[in-house]
Amino acid sequence: MPASRYTVSDVMTHTAVAIGREASYKEIVELMDQWKVSAVPVLEGEGRVVGVVSEADLLPKEEFRRDDPLLPDQLEEASKAGGVLAEELMSSPAVTVHPDATLAEAARIMARRHVKRLPVVNGVGMLEGVVSRSDLLKVFLRPDEEIGEEIRDSVLAGLDPPVHLQASVKEGVVTLRGSLRDRALVPLMARAVRAVEGVVDVRTELEGQPTGAS
Repeated sequence: MPASRYTVSDVMTHTAVAIGREASYKEIVELMDQWKVSAVPVLEGEGRVVGVVSEADLLPKEEFRRDDPLLPDQLEEASKAGGVLAEELMSSPAVTVHPDATLAEAARIMARRHVKRLPVVNGVGMLEGVVSRSDLLKVFLRPDEEIGEEIRDSVLAGLDPPVHLQASVKEGVVTLRGSLRDRALVPLMARAVRAVEGVVDVRTELEGQPTGAS
């Protein structure tokens, strides 16, 4: 079955707000406030991403304002409290993603690395845009009719032997009705449909022979 046609390049913001290594703390805060973003990539040279400054990188300035004793796991954050330039504040190397990555891949990176935004870079690390959590959710704005058409054309029509199934979509929830030659195929069919971008959930009302039945 064909993979999803949606990639990061389809949903990312192509005009990204970025800063240089010498940007000051206050400039960064003002820029984030002006553009309503939670992080900005740090560039050098012709636009190569060398780091990211996020709200989490800026907060130690307030968190460690007092001279309270530090715990061992606070040393790295506390060191940023004295930073005044982007190169002193940034997290490096930057967590990035390529434009041809799938939306699922981008979502996994965000979840595992606990970030809200990812710089999108080409093969040599040059900035091409930024993708955020809200960008990844754009696929759930797809019309039900469009989702249904993709399921019929890209999932159901490509099965061999053909199956007698109907797919209806309402508010992103897909209901599959019909019959399969084997009940063991039901979860596989549901998984294939769930992989279509914009599907919120899959419900099955399918009939089929038990595994091994003639």
